Amino acid sequence: MTYHPKSDFIAVMMERGFLADCTDYQGLDDALIAGVVPGYIGFDATATSLHVGSLIQIMMLRWLQKTGHKPITLMGGGTTKVGDPSFRADERPLLTEDQINSNIAGIKQVFAKYISYDDSDTGALMLNNAEWLDGLNYLEFLRDIGRHFSVNRMLSFESVKSRLDREQSLSFLEFNYMILQAYDFLELNRRYGCLVQFGGSDQWGNIVNGIDLTRRVIDQQIFGLTSPLLTTSDGKKMGKSADGAVWLNADMRSPYEFWQFWRNTTDADVGRFLKLYTELPVDECARLGALAGSEINDAKIILANEVTTLCHGAEAAAAAAATAREVFEKGGVGDDLPTLTLTPDEIGDGISVVQLIVRSGLAKSGKDAKRLIAENGAKLDDQPLTEVKIFDATALASPIKLSAGKKRHALVKLAD
Repeated sequence: MTYHPKSDFIAVMMERGFLADCTDYQGLDDALIAGVVPGYIGFDATATSLHVGSLIQIMMLRWLQKTGHKPITLMGGGTTKVGDPSFRADERPLLTEDQINSNIAGIKQVFAKYISYDDSDTGALMLNNAEWLDGLNYLEFLRDIGRHFSVNRMLSFESVKSRLDREQSLSFLEFNYMILQAYDFLELNRRYGCLVQFGGSDQWGNIVNGIDLTRRVIDQQIFGLTSPLLTTSDGKKMGKSADGAVWLNADMRSPYEFWQFWRNTTDADVGRFLKLYTELPVDECARLGALAGSEINDAKIILANEVTTLCHGAEAAAAAAATAREVFEKGGVGDDLPTLTLTPDEIGDGISVVQLIVRSGLAKSGKDAKRLIAENGAKLDDQPLTEVKIFDATALASPIKLSAGKKRHALVKLAD
């Protein structure tokens, strides 16, 4: 549909490519014009960090705050105990309370880089749905909340239907997830006046459930707004790379590797990613995305610098860019490369280059590392590695540089 927004927030969402759908464009737009609107996104604590696939939602909360509204980051301390079944082929592994709390502590590190938590009208809130879910009385919950849900309707949602159509088991535990997420929205409206939930387009059914429940229980109008589920132009799921998930926490993915992920963006994605993941003006994003030939590489460096600055700081972005220049333009080692540091005890009588390739993260297994060597994709100090070498402590007295292809590098050195 063509909608001409009055509010800055919806205008930004539309022109930068964040918007997939909205439950009521006019109603939400009017609310955004009328005053400060609290809006939330829920993040289940299934790992100790979020990855790049969540960055579109984080940027939505950042823009919400920048346009004068109040972001709420809801940690799923309660819902993680159940696990979101949406579009999954199997049940998520159940985590202990300690694991969930540890994951939440890791995830929290990311948000403060993107949004400001303070006591102002637009200061962000960090909440945990365990606050209201952990103490629920089962019979009361069934009577007061469960009666508003039609099982027929719940079965019709695509996230559940796709699982059942493939005749894959859906546990009663998982089936409850959408009721708990709907209840989150109701509680956030009751407690904090939250008016809008954001999420990927795969969360549409869960969001609509929360809107319906809140209308039925307390007769309040609230809204939902979804972002597209992003894939790269070659069809890959956003947030994945050749060597796994692109995590946002520096201890799980180094700033240099993070920077390199964005530098390796496919030409066709540069303009779109600049609009979504940076704050450069839209016209400048379009101009950079339209560059061709070798000039598009300059746009990719700008993309990598801007995104890394937001996530890890300007200093980390500058260091990553300097390392890339050293490695790629000058053929050097680079100070900021991922580094594997070994003790003499770990090396023992000798350690195979296959083990070094795996332990430095350049291959997932010894089999992959051997294949890399056999296919001439591995390099040692920028020279082709054609055989399986064994290194002793003397050979590693000076750092060595290992490479997988043209774009992935790591240092191996002896502990001081």
